[in-house]
Order: sequence, then C-alpha cells, then structure tokens
Amino acid sequence: MKQQRPLAITNGQLITPAGLVTGGLRAEGGVITQCGDVTMQDGDDVVDARGQLMAPGLVDLGVFAIDKPAFHFGGITRAALMPDQNPPLDLPSRVSYIAKSGKPDLWVHPLAAATSGLSGEQLAEIGLMKAAGARGVATGRRWIADSGVMLRLLQYAAMLDLVVVSHAEDAGLSGESAATAGEMATRMGLPSAPAEAEALAIARDIALAEIAGARLHIRQVTTRAGLALVKAAKSRGVAVTAGVTPAHFMLSDLATSGFRTFARLSPPLRCDEDRKAVVAAIGEGVIDVISSGHDPRGPEDKRLPFADAEEGMAGAETLLAMTLTLVRDNVIDLPRAFDLLARNPARLLGVEAGELAIGKEADIALIDPEKPWIVDRRKMEATADNTPFDSFPTQGRVMALFKGGARV
Repeated sequence: MKQQRPLAITNGQLITPAGLVTGGLRAEGGVITQCGDVTMQDGDDVVDARGQLMAPGLVDLGVFAIDKPAFHFGGITRAALMPDQNPPLDLPSRVSYIAKSGKPDLWVHPLAAATSGLSGEQLAEIGLMKAAGARGVATGRRWIADSGVMLRLLQYAAMLDLVVVSHAEDAGLSGESAATAGEMATRMGLPSAPAEAEALAIARDIALAEIAGARLHIRQVTTRAGLALVKAAKSRGVAVTAGVTPAHFMLSDLATSGFRTFARLSPPLRCDEDRKAVVAAIGEGVIDVISSGHDPRGPEDKRLPFADAEEGMAGAETLLAMTLTLVRDNVIDLPRAFDLLARNPARLLGVEAGELAIGKEADIALIDPEKPWIVDRRKMEATADNTPFDSFPTQGRVMALFKGGARV
C-alpha cells in the first residue's frame, strides 16, 4: 500500500522493546521517520491516538489461509503462509504468486515446502523458491520422519540462511490420533497418542539442527517435556526458537468434552499441567513467538464425529486479545507481548517490521487494551467460524490499523 501523504500519530503510548514511551511517531514513504517526539509538518495526515496504545502491526508466523478481513480485525499486517496449500508451495512460480497476493494492504510471506508435494521424501527447489520470495522453509502439517532428509534440509537451509519451520509430532506415534492420551481421551473413547510424541520429534530435530548449524523454529511446543528440550538447547547455543498458539496456553483437553470439534487441533490440546508449563515458558522466555495458527474450517470439515473432523481453528481475530490476558495476569509485560506477536517473528522472517523504530516499516496498530468484547463465532470476519473461544469474554481491540503508513 503506497503512502500518499506523510502520517503523524500523536498523543499515544508507544510500545517499544525498551518499554512504553509517551508521544507519537511520523511516517513518510512507508517507513517510520520519527518516534517518540514528533515534529509535524504542513501536509501531514494527523491522527490523534487519544492515549491509546501504539503498537507494531502483528506478524503472524504460520497461517494456513490468507483471510484479510480476519487479519485486519486482529491487527495483523504480515502473515507467513504455510506451504500446505492446493497445490503445495513447492515450486518457485507458486511462491512468487503468493508473495504478491496480499498487496497492497497485507504482506504475505510464503514459507516454501521443504519437500516436493510435502511428502517428506525429496527436497524441493528451496534456493529457487527463496529467489521467488520465500522467507522460510516449512515441513507443513507433518513431521519429516526420514532423518537423512531432515538433515539435508537443515544443511541446505543453513547455506541459504533460511529458517526451517518444523511440525513436532513423531508420526510413528501420533498416527491417526485425535487426542492426547490421558483421562479425557479414555473417557471419550478417542484414538490418542502420548504427549511424548512431541518431545521425541523435538529432540531429533534439535540434534540435527545442531549438526547442521541451522536455524530451527518449532512452530508449536505444547508439552513440559518439549519445552525442557528447547530450553536446554538454547542454553547450549543452538539456534532454536519455539512458538505456540493461544489455544495451548488458554485451554486444556477438558475443552474437548462434549466432542466439541472446534477444539480438534494439531497438535491436540494437552493436559492442564502441560498448559501451565506453556504459560510458565512464555514468562521465562523459552517461547519466542505466539501465532494464530489461523486455519478456517467450514461445517463440511467440522460438523463430523470428533475423530473424523479436520484439525484447525480460526485464530486471527482472537490472537491479540488472548495474548493480552497474559499481560493482565502478570505473566509478561506489554513490550514482551509484542516481541512475541511482532518483533520476534519479523526477525525470523528477515523483514524490517515488527517494531516501532526509525527506519522500520510503518505497520502500526492503535489498540484499546481495555475495550471489552465477547467472542461470537456468528459475527466473525473469518471465512469460517471454528474458534474454540466462542462466547469467551475478553478485552483488547484494534481501533485503527496502518500498513506502510496508509490506513487500512
């Protein structure tokens, strides 16, 4: 989106990595030119923030569909799209098309398929896809079971300085499971897999990333054992980062009671002890990214028996509000929240965004952190309403959004 006039936003509370700063910012040519103290000039488009929070636009790492109305509602200005499309993003031409698909009011950053057809067998043309616009490479919804293929992928990605986004579930254990093994799965009679399927996959991938000297991002780490492995690897200097979605720090497998298919997710919801471990890991800095995992699914995919329903949730609209619950609960502060939502994912993708600083892209959200609202799936902007947070009372809404200095 081309900025027609310089933008000056005044009278706000800027969220910066160093803390909250009272003041404003000015943007020209799509980038931030002043931050904090602002000198307005004739011809500026002036916006009074009226004391609201001024935050970087969210950078959503690992969505499965581009859903502009939902993204804009949630304050998302950039989204990294997983390669699990139809057809998969395993050719440069497909990557190039996707890289241009969201403009001008949303930047889409394709994640290239790690293997042809996402089969887990033969490496795709990653170098050509990087030249076509890929900002990372991903294994898709599945884990690459062949350790030789995974090692070659990590070595190749390291040479290209691309982050590898991995799905961490050992397929030999998870199989066709629909739930985490435990009391809830047993009571409901659901096919289940042990939570250790995640830790086994993480341990292998970290070991291979250490050999290759590659950057590894585990898209979702949802168990105590998996988090311990990530923490230990970081302490050794391995370039590993971890992500999670709000569902896994807000909900446990109790949310699947009544066979609620909106709670059929990948990875499946865990026991409450694992949920609490995720919350603690966010506070300790073990988790680096909170993303929406946005995966809208219609009734043809969700109005089925639990084990037959498709996995996934429409998460873009609730991403910010659910993350702000961690701030209200004193798990993290506001700067840390936007490190998780914007700054860290932008760094992983290598884009000059995700932070309110001079020279960065002028992707800006004005937020009322106290505005109450109730999640109502019937009123969602997403293409499907499969949210596990239906009827949740929450706080925090985006009141205005700017992409490259132009109002969305």
